[in-house]
Amino acid sequence: MTNDRTIQFTFALDDPELDDNRRQKIAGNLLRELRDLDEVEKAYLSEDIYPEPGSKPGFATLIGFITAKVNIQNIKGFFSFLSDRLGDKPIKVSVKVGDKEVIIEAKSRQELLETEKIAKNLLAAISGDNG
Repeated sequence: MTNDRTIQFTFALDDPELDDNRRQKIAGNLLRELRDLDEVEKAYLSEDIYPEPGSKPGFATLIGFITAKVNIQNIKGFFSFLSDRLGDKPIKVSVKVGDKEVIIEAKSRQELLETEKIAKNLLAAISGDNG
């Protein structure tokens, strides 16, 4: 169970040149590495919360999407890891704290690292904390 100092990140490469198989392979490799990181509390392939009618339970994973739960103290290391692995590839990141969510599109290593500030600001705004 996560606490109020945990931020949920859902992300995927946003490269139109990648087909679904390649996107899923990259996600699988990255997922294995994320699960070994001390900075990440939990990492898994993201599930579609709005599956198509008639689809079987358990088969509604989103192609190439990963969800990671990270303690606020560890997000710098988490984003450093992501920027090292994904470099300047376009990526979409959903930052979720409690019931608040922000979606960020990063097209460079620098933009991805800026997501750390956004996550901390979101947490501060929700918790009423100024620091």
